[in-house]
Amino acid sequence: MVMLQIVPVPAFSDNYLWLVHDQESGETAVVDPGDAQPVLEEAAKRGWTIGQVWNTHWHPDHTGGNLTIRKATGARISGPAAENIPGRDVALSEGDEVRLGSHVGRVVEVPGHTLGHIALIFDDERVAFVGDTLFAMGCGRLFEGTPEQMYRSLQLLTGLAEDTRLYCAHEYTLSNALFAAHELPGDAPIEHRLAEVKRLREEGKMTVPTTVAKERETNPFVRATNMDEFARLRKAKDSFRS
Repeated sequence: MVMLQIVPVPAFSDNYLWLVHDQESGETAVVDPGDAQPVLEEAAKRGWTIGQVWNTHWHPDHTGGNLTIRKATGARISGPAAENIPGRDVALSEGDEVRLGSHVGRVVEVPGHTLGHIALIFDDERVAFVGDTLFAMGCGRLFEGTPEQMYRSLQLLTGLAEDTRLYCAHEYTLSNALFAAHELPGDAPIEHRLAEVKRLREEGKMTVPTTVAKERETNPFVRATNMDEFARLRKAKDSFRS
């Protein structure tokens, strides 16, 4: 099986919109297109036509480009059944699938950031699109869900194979790494990763995707041993100033 091509498209101040292309079938999808123009331009530059939109949750910086993309390409829009997704054609719930050529992704519900948030997991390819649930060394704010929900969602995602690449939607890693170092001073894996992240950002390079293995080792929210510890960390991060 030919592997998926996954191309980051930066948008706004720190979003990543992901173009996903199957070379074998020629099909292309876009994940969480908050802005249509940059992904349409990047796809056109590569000779790709976007045929599907996959949304992980309803926030406008993830769905704002849906209707423009559909108008331009006729793309089919898929998104969580429990949320109000602009232009949604296909409602996705736990156990459903998305397909791109011969590649099959399963839908898992990962509430916490929003109540209906989903992730798309391509097990064979070791790829997961996690939206704003899990970030490199961090996790999403609890805008709608509870600490219990988010803690379970993070455990689910980091229970995947350790070489699974996690494609999150924001470049938050430096702030998250500084918080991790503040909470766990002297932790060697965290200090090493903080130095690596600083170097990458100074060079203007991306710090994502991350991997399950990296998050198990250096993400304080994932490393929390119980829900109460997680809740304390999430509250502390909300007021942390790096």
